[in-house]
Amino acid sequence: QVQLVESGGGLVQAGGSLRLSCAASGRTFSNYNMGWFRQAPGREREFVAAISWSGGNTYYADSVNGRFTISRDNAKNTVYLKMNSLKPEDTAVYYCAARSRRDTTWYYRNPRVYDYWGQGTQVTVSS
Repeated sequence: QVQLVESGGGLVQAGGSLRLSCAASGRTFSNYNMGWFRQAPGREREFVAAISWSGGNTYYADSVNGRFTISRDNAKNTVYLKMNSLKPEDTAVYYCAARSRRDTTWYYRNPRVYDYWGQGTQVTVSS
């Protein structure tokens, strides 16, 4: 079991940077693959980035590749999303999600495969 709490959202001008954090409870954090998703008003939840349990594999949506960086610190039970060169279209509520390790394939782009979700943090990018 894991509880997730996001932080670090806020208002930033286009071209600026922001770093989101997702703190996980307990001592089982390293047993979970992690993802970041975002959802803007009137839109479906969208995959942003994902990272494997060890941090050895990372994945990005085409829309953020080259601008965003996902990382994790298992000793701190925290996953991060560093966002650079922010655009107005990045405006959304950002959620972190956790998926327990298992034998089945990790379809990391699909929000339905994740077991736990944080409450979300608002990111607003002004023009």
